[in-house]
Amino acid sequence: MIEAAELTKDFGSLRAVESVSFECKPGEIFGLLGPNGAGKTTTLRMISTVLQPTRGTARVLGFDVQRDARKVRANIGVLSGETGLYGRLTPFEIVAYYGRLHGIDRETIEHRADQLFKMLELEQVRDRQTENLSKGTKQKVAIAQSLIHDPKVFLFDEPTSGLDVMAARTVHDFVFRCRQEGRTIMFCTHVMSEAEKMCDRIAIIDKGRIAIVGSKEEILDQTNASSLEEAFLAVVGRRAE
Repeated sequence: MIEAAELTKDFGSLRAVESVSFECKPGEIFGLLGPNGAGKTTTLRMISTVLQPTRGTARVLGFDVQRDARKVRANIGVLSGETGLYGRLTPFEIVAYYGRLHGIDRETIEHRADQLFKMLELEQVRDRQTENLSKGTKQKVAIAQSLIHDPKVFLFDEPTSGLDVMAARTVHDFVFRCRQEGRTIMFCTHVMSEAEKMCDRIAIIDKGRIAIVGSKEEILDQTNASSLEEAFLAVVGRRAE
């Protein structure tokens, strides 16, 4: 569903991501775990077509992120900790706008929006200006926005950043629901417990490079660690030497 091969990104003389390779399988939550500044967001932005790779390739559902960028965008949903919602619009107006961008007709937009707002418990704020909503509720609106075109692949960039426990739980429940529906999820985080709880497989990235990839059990076995946190510190520590 997602394939990256030798993915590299330079910003002038700074190499933010170097030779990153991995694959995400259908119906899998694949975690990209690393400290702040490790290259997680840059990697995600290349896969989502926001940034052009300096070198290497990436494919989503077989579509090349450079040659087939439009088709990639049509098949992905993106969610981050920064919702970027226009405050003067209502949740319905925001979701409808994104639906129109994806070429969805009005009737289908209204039907899907009704379903999403019911699922996310947004019905009571459907017609309120978004700027007056809590951060957790705004994140629910961002989830609805990212789902309106029914994508098969989701890219999450630290989507629970700054959220309280209940709002973070909503995001986690949404991710698990996506997996149950057979969608593929790439989940970037620097929170160890979040990766441990949610991800089927994990890649630890540090200083722009993938240090290790595998299930939690495989990573613990390869690092002789008793916890993911211990394994993470062992891997990052070795790379710092």
